[in-house]
Amino acid sequence: MRDPNNPCLFCSIKESGLADENTLAYASYDTYPISELHCLIIPKRHVKDYFELTNDEVIACNDLIKKIKDKILLKDPSVKGFNIGTNAGKIAGQSVLHCHIHLIPRREGDVENPQGGVRSVIPLKQHYKRKV
Repeated sequence: MRDPNNPCLFCSIKESGLADENTLAYASYDTYPISELHCLIIPKRHVKDYFELTNDEVIACNDLIKKIKDKILLKDPSVKGFNIGTNAGKIAGQSVLHCHIHLIPRREGDVENPQGGVRSVIPLKQHYKRKV
């Protein structure tokens, strides 16, 4: 099995696949999608995680997130929501050590109870009761 960090998978747009791009970032459909049309937004410069991005790179990534979101909604009107997230560090689940932001389309009924959304990274914390 190939190590995605040696050489870095995301440093090669050609190898990762290209859905869209701007000067500082590109978008690629995830090879292991959580849902159909799950996309990754990846800075072109090799940086370990989101916290190493420059302000210009953050803006470039955000612009692509919005652009890809619109494209997904045109392709699939059953998409009714999105999760956006990034893993920073191995302990947080990052496996490719090149910053990437997940844009995950959500459809009604794709999970039994979507409450908590990204909180499900720690499953016992996903479902919670509001304090009064």
